Amino acid sequence: MAKTHTIFISHSWDHNNTLADLIRLIDARSHFKADYSHVNRDTPINSENAYYVKKVLKEKIKNSSIMIGLAGIFASHSEWMKWELDTALELKIPIIGVVPRGAERISTVVSSRAVEIVRWNTESIITSIRKHAS
Repeated sequence: MAKTHTIFISHSWDHNNTLADLIRLIDARSHFKADYSHVNRDTPINSENAYYVKKVLKEKIKNSSIMIGLAGIFASHSEWMKWELDTALELKIPIIGVVPRGAERISTVVSSRAVEIVRWNTESIITSIRKHAS
C-alpha cells in the first residue's frame, strides 16, 4: 500500500486556479496518495484575527509531511506565504518550490527556503515529495 503524504501548499489566494491545477496534477499520478492541509477560498479560516489564523495554519503545517511553495513571482509579494514558509522551516518541515506552468521568473521568498525547486511536471514533483517528505 502506498504511503499517504500530507501536503501543505503555500500559495497566493490571487492564484487559486494554480492551486487547483497543482492538486489535479498530483492526484492524477497513479500509485501516489496525498492529503492536503492548505487553506483556500473554498475552505477559509473564518476569522479576521491574525493570531487565530496563524495558530490554525501552524497546526496544519505541523501535521504535514512536506510543504509545497508555489514559486511564482507573486510569492514575493505575500506576507502570508513568507510566514507559512518560515513556519515550516521553524518546524523542520521540508519545503519544495514548484514553479507554476509557464513562469519564467521565480520568487526568492520560496527559492531561498526550499530544499529543492522543481518545474511544473508531475514526475519531478512526485519524485521530490518522495525524496524529501518526512
